[in-house]
Amino acid sequence: MSKYADLCAYGRKGATLGSIGALLGWDQETYMPRGGGEARAEQMALLAGMMHERKTAKEFGDLISACEGESLSDEQAACVREFRRDYDKATKLPQSLVEELARTGSKAQDVWKDARKANDFAMFQPWLEKMVDLSRQKADCYGFGEGGEVYDALLDEYEPNATAREVEAVFTPLGEKLSALVKELTENGTAPDDAPTTVHAPEDRQHALGMHVLKAIGFDLNTGRLDVTTHPFCSGFGPGDTRLTTRYDEKFFPGALYGTMHEAGHGMYEQGLPKSKTHEGPAGDAIATFGTPLADSISLGIHESQSRMWENMVGRSRAFWSWIYKEACDQFAELGKFSEDEVYRAVNIVRPSFIRVEADEGTYNLHVMLRFGIERAMISGDLSVADLPGAWNERFKQMLGLDVPDHANGCLQDVHWSFGLFGYFPTYTLGNLYAAQLWKTINGQLPGLEDDFAKGDFGRLLAWLNENVHTHGRRYGAGELCEKVTGATLSAEPLLEYLGGKLRPVYGL
Repeated sequence: MSKYADLCAYGRKGATLGSIGALLGWDQETYMPRGGGEARAEQMALLAGMMHERKTAKEFGDLISACEGESLSDEQAACVREFRRDYDKATKLPQSLVEELARTGSKAQDVWKDARKANDFAMFQPWLEKMVDLSRQKADCYGFGEGGEVYDALLDEYEPNATAREVEAVFTPLGEKLSALVKELTENGTAPDDAPTTVHAPEDRQHALGMHVLKAIGFDLNTGRLDVTTHPFCSGFGPGDTRLTTRYDEKFFPGALYGTMHEAGHGMYEQGLPKSKTHEGPAGDAIATFGTPLADSISLGIHESQSRMWENMVGRSRAFWSWIYKEACDQFAELGKFSEDEVYRAVNIVRPSFIRVEADEGTYNLHVMLRFGIERAMISGDLSVADLPGAWNERFKQMLGLDVPDHANGCLQDVHWSFGLFGYFPTYTLGNLYAAQLWKTINGQLPGLEDDFAKGDFGRLLAWLNENVHTHGRRYGAGELCEKVTGATLSAEPLLEYLGGKLRPVYGL
């Protein structure tokens, strides 16, 4: 047995531990009784410590070093390279910090739920202060290079090799152009009527519609499921087990429909990764791919590109509504009062709103940019946690023109900071950029795709994504994959072109 095979087997055991942790997290978000919070925090801390021990063990480092001296194929070399990256990062963190992050994050998550429900920022503030402090400690351990900043070390966890300055350089002009587009639409165009989106939609009917869509677009329900939570997410535990969550509002069915499609985009990426497959080792032996970087997603930006593509470029398309309109009317009786075109235009309204996950395509990225600026300031120390609500409300007014009515619709709406996921938010907009660039390429290579959608056939799109994005795992970096597949480096132009080309006609421009 080669050292490479030993390394992959070692990684597989670590990935199995990780899948147990993900299952505990999913359970906490869905079915765990509220009284289980304290015990769950200790379970998460213990497991995080065990995983960290494996990630930093001398045996692991020695196996990586041994493989770096072997003659390997490009695929095998990429696998070892990414194992090295993970090992080098993990060994910079003390186990006590890893355990405390897991323990505090688990407790903070439960407090966040109560604080959001009670609209009480003071309840959450001390926990957020703890998570900011622990995140700074983690960043200091990682280091961020000469000329960098603390935030870079956290961003690198989710979007490898990206920096805050690079993100800012993209976000600033993009934000200006998006704001100009929103202004053009709202001041010069004719806004669609939003009445179709507010029809009475019983929760069970919304669930039925969501399941109908999941089956049609290709999410495999034999290896996945859909449940309800406070903040929708997707968990890919391992081979044959990918779980989605959503939430329902009987007065606004698009929230659940598009939330479900969004998480399904993540889920189909997880199902498309080669977790159940084998790859060839140096001796020609078949080696299980699960547990290696070849079965992991590249970055959160690429992961998000999949969810945003299915949610918006597919789900908010004219062709999609040509297909789903009748089924939606069958589920929501009042929807039949409106024409197919009226419903399509209604789900594409551009209107500044408070909740990011329910924001329209035109304003969504402004929400992300706001969070990027705020969390960057909190991590640097330029903004204290105590001043977060005021800063949030002020920047929200500047960027989206709305007066935030309460904390639940403001700085308490997202779960991310309770987990200490600082550096995560920018990947949402990076995902939109990747999605638009991929979408332009896809439509050039797959003529007649809209005709497929109008018939409820999404197979060609999913097959293309499986072949060009999912199957590679972490063999390529995000930017490298983007250039390999689209023939160009990442640019904001495809997103601006897509949004303008779609939204201006919706507004009669």
